[in-house]
Amino acid sequence: MGVSAAVPQPRVHAEPSSAAVRRGRSSVAAALFFGALGAALALVSSGRTWANGTAAVARGTVDQHASGQDITGLPGALAIVGLAALVAVFAVRRVGRIVVAALLALCGAGVVAASAAGAFDTAALQAKAAKASGLTNATIQDVSSTAWPWVALAGGVLLLLAGLLALRYGRGWPAMSGRYERDGTPRPRRSRTTVDPDRPEELWKAIDRGEDPTEDTRN
Repeated sequence: MGVSAAVPQPRVHAEPSSAAVRRGRSSVAAALFFGALGAALALVSSGRTWANGTAAVARGTVDQHASGQDITGLPGALAIVGLAALVAVFAVRRVGRIVVAALLALCGAGVVAASAAGAFDTAALQAKAAKASGLTNATIQDVSSTAWPWVALAGGVLLLLAGLLALRYGRGWPAMSGRYERDGTPRPRRSRTTVDPDRPEELWKAIDRGEDPTEDTRN
């Protein structure tokens, strides 16, 4: 009495719709654009003048200027970390992608918070005034802020948006699946071969290829 081995059923992989592919491509492009632009804005603005003022000295007053780096180094540092996370988010998968995307979003939020606080911080100007006058209790006058802290803040918002996009759509990005090429399009299917049902080795080979050997190939 012969014993027939049960043929395991192949897993069914749902093909992504064209709308899902377009949505994946657009979210990837948006995340790259927002992340790169946001990091660039934060880095550039960190080296610019954020605040101006005058310090009283023995012979009058001296103009003082404080850059973003003088006030706080967080926006520039977080922008570099965010840029690295933006690159890494496309190199990891599954849980790793979620973690890196969250890091990217947190970097953006940190840039926003640090830039907003730095726009009203006069500690750096006070330190420069004390150095110029030689008095530890020197005061700074006529303090004014420039637009650069808000440019850095805008960069942080863009980094935050890039991270949120990665968190929302990262799982569906084509790069996460080996079944897709780099451009997000499905790989062309190989032509099916005729399987002889009386030869078990051909059945198993068909299953390994992801084909259903019980399907009638003549249809």
